[in-house]
Amino acid sequence: MQEQPPKAEHAAEEKLNWLKLATKFSADGDLKGMRACAQEVNRLMEGDVDAMAVNAEVALYSGRIDEADELAQKVLRAQPRHPRARMVQAGLAALEFRLDDEIPLLADLIEELSCKAKVLGEEDLSYAIYHQMLKRARGWLADALYLAGEAKGAAHELLMSSRLADEADEAAELYSKYLFMRNYRHLGAKEGRIKAEYYDSLIDVQPYAHDNIVRSSQRKLRIGYISPDFREHAVSYFLTPLLRHFDGEQFMVFCYATGRSDAVTERFRTRRVTWRDLRGRQPRTAARLIAEDKIDVLVDLSGHSQDNALPIMAYRPAPVQISGIGYTNTTGLHVIDYFLSDEICIPKGDRAAEVGFTEHILRMPHSHLCYAPEEIRAMPEAGYETPVRRNGYVTFGSFNNFAKVTDEILLLWRGILESVKGSKLIIKGKIASIDAGLNFAKHRLSLLNYDLTRVEFRPYSPDYLEQYRDIDIALDTAPYNGGLTTCEALYMGVPVISLRGRTHGSRFGASILTNAGVRELVAENDINYVRRAVQLAESPKLIEAYHMGLRANMKRSPLMNVQGYMEDLENLYQEIWEKFCASKV
Repeated sequence: MQEQPPKAEHAAEEKLNWLKLATKFSADGDLKGMRACAQEVNRLMEGDVDAMAVNAEVALYSGRIDEADELAQKVLRAQPRHPRARMVQAGLAALEFRLDDEIPLLADLIEELSCKAKVLGEEDLSYAIYHQMLKRARGWLADALYLAGEAKGAAHELLMSSRLADEADEAAELYSKYLFMRNYRHLGAKEGRIKAEYYDSLIDVQPYAHDNIVRSSQRKLRIGYISPDFREHAVSYFLTPLLRHFDGEQFMVFCYATGRSDAVTERFRTRRVTWRDLRGRQPRTAARLIAEDKIDVLVDLSGHSQDNALPIMAYRPAPVQISGIGYTNTTGLHVIDYFLSDEICIPKGDRAAEVGFTEHILRMPHSHLCYAPEEIRAMPEAGYETPVRRNGYVTFGSFNNFAKVTDEILLLWRGILESVKGSKLIIKGKIASIDAGLNFAKHRLSLLNYDLTRVEFRPYSPDYLEQYRDIDIALDTAPYNGGLTTCEALYMGVPVISLRGRTHGSRFGASILTNAGVRELVAENDINYVRRAVQLAESPKLIEAYHMGLRANMKRSPLMNVQGYMEDLENLYQEIWEKFCASKV
């Protein structure tokens, strides 16, 4: 092969450098920089398809959909396998929720980019371009698979993305998302702890030592709560007791909000708490501000959930740190001392469950959650007339995130439908809000030999609580149980059948049902789960009794006993503070 003349070789190298810079600007969200790079490539090689592909990507991120599509198509007519143009196509599919187009596009692109990156090696100028594109493609594929209810695949892509990260904090953030996604499928306690401990190894910060703390149990304690979710969010339905009903004689309460705000935030801010808005603060700065408030006990309410506060907790801004309520599993961070649970989720002496935590277990005698919905939104009246009375058949339902629905649970649901003559199942959620998601869900059910004429899919809607009036019996998911979803179903008068697992997260449902006063709805194994649902379905009068009495009973139960809950929680705060005071400096 004839060698390129020096001038042409120099131009090709310069072009690669501009494309590499454009890829960096893309990762940074700098669209102006991307356009400038495309202009420089065009200056070197007029009409170059790579420049056109960069402009297609700029158009995509700018929301100019038609222009992005036109440019990408033009590139692909010239080079049918052009990676950046195919990325733009995948992005367009994502914007239109065409999961059935997006997922295979990204899977094919990831395979090709992985091979190219391996062949080139890190020294090649093109490597950085393929590396960044691969990282983005895996992130997009994780999002698409999650929307399609494929949690296992989404978790894999997040894990691979974390391994591609260029910076330690980026790797930790992606790995944290992976840990959250792993909760959707079965994970043994010990294996889960090992995976979570790896997150700790990715955090390289110097924690505060707190050597000069005054260790006195005779003073007013300063309690801090940190979360991105002091807003309209599932966690907020359990936060009002913490912020409104604490003992002001014994405790000062501080709130550290790391997320966006809304009307619910404003209601929280009017309470007797000291409010700190930490949005946009770097973890180190946020930790310093908390430390300056001299917090004694800092409670993390998000764990590994979206936009979590663990990078701040890693600095140990308080001498005693707890995680709980907003997450169902260990954080893996050794600077977090305790995890809030209860006697149902982790019974005393249950070493098999305890081994899954790097934190010491703090057990509430009743529920570790206190459900307080009326403070967050106006709740509709419960429907007293049962659907079975209106319809002449039993309607089962699940309003849980469909990503929580495993094939094993679907098989149990099929067994219930087959055992209850004429019964139907309503599956309601975001997966049914998009055509491609609905197709994915129906395909899964078809593979499991469902009679789809007995299954109704309903999209998410703001009036979802009122739609519980169409459900006789709700069916919980496993191993990732419903939390707020189960509480809402019960509050709307609908009994929920839940399967008790072997870990904290898979006993969430059992804890809620037991503390709501309906422990008879807890199933101990798969056979028992089906049997409980079938037996209840065959007792229309019992269904009616639940629908009429559940809300009133729930309001009198430990699950909604605000004063009792706060007394138990604050006793734990006092106990662990006294333990800290008695420990060696």
